[in-house]
Amino acid sequence: MAEMEVNEKEVFEFTYSAKQQEEIEKIRNKYLPKQESKMEQLRKLDKSAEKPGTITAIALGTIGSLIMGAGMSLAMTDLSAILGMDSLQAMVIGIVIGIIGMAVAGVAYPVYVSITKKQRAKIADQVLKLSEELSL
Repeated sequence: MAEMEVNEKEVFEFTYSAKQQEEIEKIRNKYLPKQESKMEQLRKLDKSAEKPGTITAIALGTIGSLIMGAGMSLAMTDLSAILGMDSLQAMVIGIVIGIIGMAVAGVAYPVYVSITKKQRAKIADQVLKLSEELSL
């Protein structure tokens, strides 16, 4: 901040503190309304196209992994006695359940790609318009 003092000889002294000015600017910016730049809008649009596909793929991968784990547990442990099955039956059912879990987890990426393509198609006009404005 700039300070000016007048001493007895009528000479001005000028003091400037960059750190203090920087702190004032930071505090001031907290109270100003936020204005997004066009680049920030473009980044947000791009992220918004990927988010639904990412969430769906993570959910499918997690569910598939849990199903596969349940199948492995059935196939590899002695749960057959608790469930009242033959050991061979439990192992075969466990393997089938594990394969189903792998299939569910395996479709996570193709589902992500499909959803992301659809989302990008929806916002393509906005993204192209903003990118043209930025490249001028």
